[in-house]
Amino acid sequence: MTHEAAKSVLGPTLLVAIEQNYSENKRIISDHLAVSMLPFSMKAFVWFTQFSSLRNRLVKTIEKTAPGVWGGLLCRKRYIDEKLFELDYRTEAIVNLGAGFDTRLYRMPKSAPVPAWEIDQSDNIAQKDKHVVRLLGQIPKHIQLLPVDFERDDLGSILSANGYSSEQQTFFIWEAVSQFLTESGIQATLNFLSKARRGSRLAFTYILKEFLIGDNLYGHEKSYKQFVEKGVWLSGLHPEDVSGFLESYGWKVLEHLGYDELAEKYVEPTGRKMFALPIERLVLAAKN
Repeated sequence: MTHEAAKSVLGPTLLVAIEQNYSENKRIISDHLAVSMLPFSMKAFVWFTQFSSLRNRLVKTIEKTAPGVWGGLLCRKRYIDEKLFELDYRTEAIVNLGAGFDTRLYRMPKSAPVPAWEIDQSDNIAQKDKHVVRLLGQIPKHIQLLPVDFERDDLGSILSANGYSSEQQTFFIWEAVSQFLTESGIQATLNFLSKARRGSRLAFTYILKEFLIGDNLYGHEKSYKQFVEKGVWLSGLHPEDVSGFLESYGWKVLEHLGYDELAEKYVEPTGRKMFALPIERLVLAAKN
């Protein structure tokens, strides 16, 4: 997994923090902790986006250069939040594979804390530890932050050494990670996930392979140059292959969503006009 991937983790949290400056009925996602995870310079920038003229200009600029990125990123986070927070089936553990500066585990309903593990590159984990301790005073006892290199480390062994058991019915989050991995890194992660207990859930995103190989850039020429040509994004999938691919590791697709569907659910009710992200898709799967 590239160092460039590690550098990318603040971007999504910045967008989520800025989103909080919209009124509640115009907001795609609510996250009162996001701004606290940012360095001072970014917090100052978020403060200035309280002014609607600046905020709206920023959104329009991002939408023009990378159509759908703003709404798509927030919609995928909203969807995963809802599926996790619903807990409409028995969940005994949460494993966030590539947690970045995400705050969802710290916004969980407090009725019954579920043992949880946040996984990411060592630099990100060290920084997140500092931010969470500064924010909450300490890392909640039911959450562990673990440094892992998906390409080199044995994910299962590291989790097992830190109290996780594959016998626990688990909600796995694998958000905006797969594109940064080589095929062997993806295979190693899915080999670990293949051992999950029946009934576990997996929410993950992937980049369209036709974008990565340059067959269709969907108006994202800048993203292609920045991420694909520079070797930051390495892997993708064809949508028609996803079901069979996951089945080979013992997972069944429950929902397989394009971001136009997510926009219809989360953006349209706000009355805001935003593009849907065309180069990424979202999957919810269950372990057989």
